[in-house]
Amino acid sequence: MYKEPFQPTYEYALECDKHDELKDFQTEFYKKEGTIYLDGNSLGLLSKRAEKSLLTLLDSWKEYGIDGWTEGEHPWFFLSEKLGELTAPLIGALPEETIVTGSTTTNIHQVIATFYEPKGIRTKILADEITFPSDIYALQSQIRLKGLDPDEHLVRVKSRDGRTLSEDDIIHAMTDDIALILLPSVLYRSGQILDMERLTAEAHKRGIHIGFDLCHSIGSIPHHFKEWDVDFAIWCNYKYLNAGPGGVAGLYVNKKHFNRLPGLSGWFSSRKDKQFDMEHTLTAADHAGAYQIGTPHVLSTAPLIGSLEIFKDAGIERLREKSLHITRYMLNLIAHELSDFGFTIGNPLEDEKRGGHIYLEHAEAARICKALKVNGVIPDFRAPNGVRLAPVALYNTYEEVWKSVQILKKIMKDEEYKQFENKREVVA
Repeated sequence: MYKEPFQPTYEYALECDKHDELKDFQTEFYKKEGTIYLDGNSLGLLSKRAEKSLLTLLDSWKEYGIDGWTEGEHPWFFLSEKLGELTAPLIGALPEETIVTGSTTTNIHQVIATFYEPKGIRTKILADEITFPSDIYALQSQIRLKGLDPDEHLVRVKSRDGRTLSEDDIIHAMTDDIALILLPSVLYRSGQILDMERLTAEAHKRGIHIGFDLCHSIGSIPHHFKEWDVDFAIWCNYKYLNAGPGGVAGLYVNKKHFNRLPGLSGWFSSRKDKQFDMEHTLTAADHAGAYQIGTPHVLSTAPLIGSLEIFKDAGIERLREKSLHITRYMLNLIAHELSDFGFTIGNPLEDEKRGGHIYLEHAEAARICKALKVNGVIPDFRAPNGVRLAPVALYNTYEEVWKSVQILKKIMKDEEYKQFENKREVVA
């Protein structure tokens, strides 16, 4: 158990680390000496197990050549399905409902092409105005492919405060002309968790299919898709799941929809025993594998093998328990140490509404992030004024959180940030 109640002292941080049930996992990760990495919500760190599984698959290529598709410890031909099975517990889904494939954006195109069927008065897609831009680009593209105008047929729920969404507002927008809904599970700026269970139930009452972008929730919070009856979901694997830059993404389709042909078909949509018959009529797989398109990116998938082993050992419930405690600890420290420096806490404070990262707003956010990096703290800037800090349950310590807040306090007190230009880098 984690030590309570909160104290702002360094000794308290060390006590929390002492009681951390997940502390043994920290040695699994490569952490740069002298650096506090708080950007795991953007790109997770490399683990030794992920490195090993990547090298194992490189060796299988070296040893087997073309036979690596069916030989070795992890035959490539079945790898996407195998990893789907390992991912399924993280979203509370059945193994056959989950597949590791594509990228976040190509998977959005896949699920929208599969589920978006404008007809009669139901022609519109419901999203929100503060979601990640790639989701919107994909939705606009799919609407245009149906010969419709995105300005008329893409409805975006407005945010009341520019940070969060009201579930009541989303439900109010579920009107008779909505054909499909795509929403984030956790908002990428504020870290707000949407009530997926409630939103799914309300959508289904109105005969609307609904899906979620899990990029900022998978590996950070538990999901219960079997109970919630979500229709579809997509996600990346390189944030909390630590699968590496450009790591292959994931896709979930509720088994009740397995009769739907994939909107975007390819030869890996095929049933495995039929794939190499080379027929021009697709015999689609009878599971989520049907929604694959092309040949899997084996080497970009490989690190996920080792990473998912770690998640199986750690357990998503324990990870969430620490994540809640360490983010609450960081929020308390920020309130105690930084109240005089113009920061606004932009994420929800309630445990049930807060994801895995802290979101601070400040007019000088870009230059503050640059100053943090120079001082050995790796944050994440989000335009126009956001600083994201993610103390990740698997590898960050309470001591690191304490030190990072002290460093930030010194930067603000001494105005160190003023030596930097207040604009983002090419990659923020």
